[in-house]
Amino acid sequence: MLWLYRIFFLPALLLSLPFYVRRMWRRGGYRTNFGQRLGRVGALPPKAVGCKRIWLQAVSVGEMLAIGPILECWKREGNREVYLTTTTSTGYRVALDQYAGLTIGIGYFPLDWWWFSQMAWGQVRPDLVVLTEGERWPEHIHQAKKRGVPVVSVNARMSDRSFRRMRRVRWMVRPLLGGITHVLAISEHDAERFRELGFAAESITVTGSIKLDVTIPALSDAAKAQWRRELGLPADRLVLMGASTWGGEEAALVEAVRTIRTAGLDGSLLIVPRHAERRSEIGALLRASEFSFHFRSRGDALTVVDVAVADTTGEMRALLQLADVVFVGKSLPPHTEGQTPVESALLGRPILFGPGMGNFRLIARELAEQGAAQVVADGTELAEQALALLRDPSRRAALGAAGLKWHQKNVGAVERTMVAIAGAMEPDQANPSRS
Repeated sequence: MLWLYRIFFLPALLLSLPFYVRRMWRRGGYRTNFGQRLGRVGALPPKAVGCKRIWLQAVSVGEMLAIGPILECWKREGNREVYLTTTTSTGYRVALDQYAGLTIGIGYFPLDWWWFSQMAWGQVRPDLVVLTEGERWPEHIHQAKKRGVPVVSVNARMSDRSFRRMRRVRWMVRPLLGGITHVLAISEHDAERFRELGFAAESITVTGSIKLDVTIPALSDAAKAQWRRELGLPADRLVLMGASTWGGEEAALVEAVRTIRTAGLDGSLLIVPRHAERRSEIGALLRASEFSFHFRSRGDALTVVDVAVADTTGEMRALLQLADVVFVGKSLPPHTEGQTPVESALLGRPILFGPGMGNFRLIARELAEQGAAQVVADGTELAEQALALLRDPSRRAALGAAGLKWHQKNVGAVERTMVAIAGAMEPDQANPSRS
């Protein structure tokens, strides 16, 4: 089965090349260390005596932020060395900013074709592979299996779309992904999906989501005031925030602020788009709205604005602390997958999201059932609920307190994950081909 994957990979890559180049141009930063995507890892230190080398792949910013506690645990243990890779330029920048001291190297994940992958493996020579969330690369997994290297999928989840696709070709799943030796699922629901696709029951453990174990340093009042000045948000104005928004949702948020203003309430909008390269599209929308606005990428705001756009990377956790109400993006129709509401909950922010929270279905349902979040059907209901919350401080406080309570009940996934990873490494025996 792998030979079919190899044969079709190159034509698929060539067909997708225009999109790939366009994304590189729009997002920027993709040319940096591009050779790593072709398997040229670059200089890594020799393996330290008595250390296990781990190749950890975290696809983008969200996964990169979530793995912090795991990297810190390995650093404390002292007998682990980590080569960390990512797929996106934004994830790469976050890795360099936060994890340079916790790793032996940071790079881009190679394209999953046999020559690129084999070349990278020859340079990294890991004793363990750790893949985060939905990362399941057949060639990478095959290279591990060929060398007898365990592969652990941490924070493993199976989205509705991935499950539908993989169930249609279930006969291909085991031959291509059978090298995944341990699946650490975020929920029993996801674990059941892996079992249904043919993963061995004994290889699956429900450890919970490591994203729930994240800690966020609280901003001081002075720091919040500084952030507001830089963004152009007045100190005394209520803030509706759109967190990780996708196409169409900024327009709904603009209309929500219009509704809020029309009702006589003084409110500002803070937009944090999921993809900063959409700034031109968002700028056109805001010019048509006649609201004043400022993009953070252009420097500090020179005056107060109605709408601030944080088209930057790695600042979400600070920005959430400026919000009075948070709308979680990629959740209004036609979007169906949703972005994470976890940070908003642990910061005690009242949460709104649409019905499309497929990637976080159980978390979204728990938050709604426990009174920490409100589901809105469309843009009209988003405006109504945002106005109602901004008018009612006691209700905002109640939702925020419920979110904090929910988070406190769900921590512990990092500890369970570390135990499971340690167990995956113990059976491993010395292998001359990897030493």
